[in-house]
Amino acid sequence: MPSYDSSRTRFRLADRHIAVFAHLLDGETPPDELWDCLVELQSIGLVGEEGELAPLLRGLLNTLAQPVVVIQVEVTGEHGPVNHGVVVGQDGVYSHDAWPGEDESEYVSIEPSTLVWELARKVNLHRGEKPEERTPEMRVVTTMAALDAAFVALEGPRRDDGASHVLVRKALAESDPLLEGAALDQFTELVTALNATWRITTAWDGEYHGERSAMIRALAVWDCGSAGYWIREQPEEPIMPGQVGPDSPLVLVRSHSAEVWGKITDLLPDREELADGV
Repeated sequence: MPSYDSSRTRFRLADRHIAVFAHLLDGETPPDELWDCLVELQSIGLVGEEGELAPLLRGLLNTLAQPVVVIQVEVTGEHGPVNHGVVVGQDGVYSHDAWPGEDESEYVSIEPSTLVWELARKVNLHRGEKPEERTPEMRVVTTMAALDAAFVALEGPRRDDGASHVLVRKALAESDPLLEGAALDQFTELVTALNATWRITTAWDGEYHGERSAMIRALAVWDCGSAGYWIREQPEEPIMPGQVGPDSPLVLVRSHSAEVWGKITDLLPDREELADGV
């Protein structure tokens, strides 16, 4: 059921409710399959009897209708993938957060200056110790098939950490004979310590070779708890459908929260990168 909090200009809406707004903005009557959603919105006063939209919605709908930058945040943890995001418009910025198992998200207006903080919050980025200068790079190289085998080994009833470690290590060794020694131990630790994987994708209209073009930047990270943050270099984001298979390389590089923060910041386009200098 949709709802809103006028004191903080926040809304709890599902995609189907956004679809109703889109039809009404275009002067159309929502189709029959969206009729129940229309009734829900009318029952809480966001839509009038004649399809008129509440003034409180103006900022949100203007931003969604004419986005300048769209940011998608997909976080995959114990409960599967959850999609969050931020939409930057000409006159406002709206953040939306989902909850595992629910189809409604909370939309709230935020200050543009807090955008990086907001993205860091969505992926639960925490400050950690910065490694010492000249620390050797830590890198794990394997295949997507090995990762799939490790996840299969973790399926089923929960086991203690020791049993999970043994099962994962065995699955990795069998699926990728080239993964051995310290690298095998390291990757086993990462898989068993994994809290969540996440990726942030930023899209906007820009210019490429003098022509208007959709521009995309993305970042994928493993949050491995006590084992730290690992940037996924391969498969390289953004990933297109059908691009990744079992034989595709998987490359993870050890990072830290300060570097991840910087890479999140780099995902955002500068004003001159936007089409028409918006």
